Amino acid sequence: MATSLTLSDFDFALPRELIAQHPSPERSAARLLDGRSDPPHDRHVRDLPDLLRAGDLLVVNDTAVIKARLFGVKESGGIVEALVERVEDENVVLAQLRASKPPRAGMTVRFAGAFDAEVLGRAGSDASLYRLRFPAGPLALLERYGHVPLPPYIERADDAEDAERYQTVFAERPGAVAAPTAALHFDRALVAALAAHGIERTAVTLHVGAGTFQPVRSENIAGHTMHSERFEVNAAAAAAIARARASGGRVVAVGTTSLRALEAAALRRHSGEALAAVAGETDLFITPGFEFRVVDLLLTNFHLPKSTLLMLVSAFAGLARIRALYAHAIEERYRFFSYGDAMLLARAGGPADRSSTIR
Repeated sequence: MATSLTLSDFDFALPRELIAQHPSPERSAARLLDGRSDPPHDRHVRDLPDLLRAGDLLVVNDTAVIKARLFGVKESGGIVEALVERVEDENVVLAQLRASKPPRAGMTVRFAGAFDAEVLGRAGSDASLYRLRFPAGPLALLERYGHVPLPPYIERADDAEDAERYQTVFAERPGAVAAPTAALHFDRALVAALAAHGIERTAVTLHVGAGTFQPVRSENIAGHTMHSERFEVNAAAAAAIARARASGGRVVAVGTTSLRALEAAALRRHSGEALAAVAGETDLFITPGFEFRVVDLLLTNFHLPKSTLLMLVSAFAGLARIRALYAHAIEERYRFFSYGDAMLLARAGGPADRSSTIR
């Protein structure tokens, strides 16, 4: 990987008013910057069937966002905010806790005025996480008493709209604390239109953790450590990718989480072997110089300055290309971040066949 780049190489000035605070009225009506051509083309997500071709394979992330944010009080009366990172066995969860004083092992926190959770202590070497024991199944309690864990740059409380719109139409496996946002643009009509055009679809799973919002604090980006996230590429997904490859189709990752799952799986195979089913944890940090093995095209939202996701898309399409596309998006008043607009990228040097897909 390239080591000469620094954090400042991934900075840009973003007008505050371009940070989307609400989703677009219709999912697939969001704008889409087709970044495969020069100059890029301003489209809409609903145009995606015309930008891909029969035999291409969409890979979506089927994780489901849990209502991971809880508000409670300590025995002393102090306020506690919890963000559940993941659910473990026997009613135990890992969570970030915000309080005026660090919680201590053995303390009880009453959440939502409805149930008590015991603080078991810090989660090993990760000082930002605590283990909590819930009195019953955590997923059911979170669904009933939790709040949608909107990202910190959405400066409002969650509401009923978020419970539906901060969840993709592909969501099946609960476990994420942030949405795989590129897939938020898909609705049932778009899914049907893609299928009618002969564009295939398969699913992988990556349960997005709160670490996705963790800032990079080191100017030397090589010093950053990613939080580990659970992922799975099952046998059906591996077989679908093999079929697409055999027929000349391209692998289109819907979002950076799908891409990370696929590339993490590819790193675990032996040289020359086909992609195989794999499940486990990944802390894959993709920066310029990374060798992509699976993904040809990437549908993704616009990401934060100095973020690991901006580094990922720069690795995929090229840093100079991303800088130009972001400048265009800002000039044309695209909406940024989780509830914002999207762009379609080709892998630098990859088999994108750009000219034949622009219509």
